[in-house]
Amino acid sequence: MIDLNFISRFKTKAKYKKTYKDAKLSYLNRIRWAVSMFYFGMGLCFATWASRIPDIKTELHLGSGELGTILFAIPLGQLIIMPFSGKLVTRFGSHRILVFALLFYVLSLSSLGLAVASWQLSLGLLFFGIFGNLSNIAVNTQGVYTEELFKKTIMSSFHGMWSLAGFIGAVVGIGMLALELTPLIHFMIVGGIVLLLMIFNYKLLIKAKETIKTEKKKLFSKPDSALIWLGIIGFCCMASEGVMFDWSGVYFKDVIKAPGPLVILGYTSFMIMMAGGRFFGDGLIHKFGRKTVMQISGIMISAGLFTSVFFPFLIPSTIAFMFVGLGVSTIVPTIYSIAGKNPTVPPGEALTIVSSVSFLGFLMGPPVIGYIAELFGLRFSFAFIGVFGVLIAFMVSRIKAIQ
Repeated sequence: MIDLNFISRFKTKAKYKKTYKDAKLSYLNRIRWAVSMFYFGMGLCFATWASRIPDIKTELHLGSGELGTILFAIPLGQLIIMPFSGKLVTRFGSHRILVFALLFYVLSLSSLGLAVASWQLSLGLLFFGIFGNLSNIAVNTQGVYTEELFKKTIMSSFHGMWSLAGFIGAVVGIGMLALELTPLIHFMIVGGIVLLLMIFNYKLLIKAKETIKTEKKKLFSKPDSALIWLGIIGFCCMASEGVMFDWSGVYFKDVIKAPGPLVILGYTSFMIMMAGGRFFGDGLIHKFGRKTVMQISGIMISAGLFTSVFFPFLIPSTIAFMFVGLGVSTIVPTIYSIAGKNPTVPPGEALTIVSSVSFLGFLMGPPVIGYIAELFGLRFSFAFIGVFGVLIAFMVSRIKAIQ
């Protein structure tokens, strides 16, 4: 239950607005903006790390298989905290956990720039995964609460801010490479920006009281099957998305042979389309329906990845990565919105189940790609992930909760 004590605020401020309604809407929009900035901060942190993976891989003299092993530290961190993240958010409030987790997410990012050995990078990525998962659960809980205030679907726009941050992070990454700044300096500059966003917006986070049922539950109870299927769809989508984040730069460098700073071109084109698709996603779903949009999105993911495999050249692969970005743009926000309306599970609990399963794909996909690439080559590994898009289209057609 959300208690924001709106009335006292509006009675003192309404005289400066045309109407009481305008005053309330203005304050709600300020809350929405504050929550959006936390999505933006999270996206900027992850994009900053992703933009320097090829550079760090070269500096530490890592092979594709070794890099894949090291990247497993992120999902390992997520698995460690996953059983507790939902409970922590419920007990201490998503607003408190979000500030705490994002602060240490920033510090973990900076620590990655200090790594001079593979074990140090692995340790840094372990904590990066732990605080990334905490931040993810807390910020999406804030997103659900904000949707409740507006009485309409706005989750896609929140994820659009995350994607926009990814695009900006890629552009900043190009600039940092051009200036020949080290990853440490790059990470510290971005960390300072995110801390400023937190300082100016944390007071507007929603302090909600989540309703907890009094009946005693088992520690590990069987979750709702519909939520599990939504999570699997999210897993397939975010595995594709994670591959774009962690391996698109390597793909353009090693397979496409893109010159200089253009190694980030594929990642940048992917982020532009993903961000754009999320800002327009709610309108497309309203016009064509969730099922149709999600099925087309799955096919676009497969088409884009297969195109990059069969036509490994700069322009075709850039266009192909744009298709992948547009394909993944609306799937995760849509399944989060559906999960939040589950009739048998409270929104916060449902969101934790779906987002945890989904985010495993985001974190486990890239390491698996490393192993496949070591055995069969990077093009084959991209083709393997391309199958996930077809699976998404098939599963969407079979789930009754998606209309």
